[in-house]
Amino acid sequence: MKAIVLAAGKGKRLQSEKFNLPKVLREANGKPLIEHVLGHIDFIDKQDTVIVVGYMKEKVIECVGDAYRYSVQEEQKGTGHAVQCASGQFDGYDGDVLILYGDMPLVRRETYQAVIEKHQASGADCTLLTAVVDDPPAYGRIVRDKDGAVQAIVEDKDCDEEQKKIKELNVGIYVFKAPLLFEGLKKLKNSNAQGEYYLTDMPMIFLSEGKKVETYSIDSLTEIYGVNTLEDLAFCEKELAKQ
Repeated sequence: MKAIVLAAGKGKRLQSEKFNLPKVLREANGKPLIEHVLGHIDFIDKQDTVIVVGYMKEKVIECVGDAYRYSVQEEQKGTGHAVQCASGQFDGYDGDVLILYGDMPLVRRETYQAVIEKHQASGADCTLLTAVVDDPPAYGRIVRDKDGAVQAIVEDKDCDEEQKKIKELNVGIYVFKAPLLFEGLKKLKNSNAQGEYYLTDMPMIFLSEGKKVETYSIDSLTEIYGVNTLEDLAFCEKELAKQ
């Protein structure tokens, strides 16, 4: 098992420029966000973990250290593009890859392990982490068919009234069969308002090609918090202090 940690963001809403730090180096409970994240995936060898850096990349590398491998996303063109930037680190690798975020410090080690176990036990080509919560925040919804299989992932802004009522959310954490992932990334389109390449489109590409897409669900709203605002940071600080 290998991993890709997406850590290239600036953190504009976190006012990170004021602190002269990239997003993943903002601290919660005395440690940079990315250190919490890396601690939760320490069952994967550091040399098998690729961190995608961008904004203030030198500071991230200096903080995290040279035991890890790094890829650089020079321009912020979306999560799919960020993963593409790491593709050269996986030449000749035909195993699985976990994709996660350096600004989600509350996802537990046990959750990452459970997603991986579900992926490997089911023989899936892609397995995504979902969360089933009441009063869902503005995350993409998991639309299932009458047999319970994943049919679509609809971004919150694109949901109709019925889809808004769906309580199962796409968290954005995935396990892929690496060769299929990197081949599939070539098919991503950036025909959206932001002109970005979204990793969330990959499971849909897989489904359209008849590949096997599975899910692992949790019922925790707390775990799925990404740190995007000062309020998010304060919340994570409080939660991490309980652990």
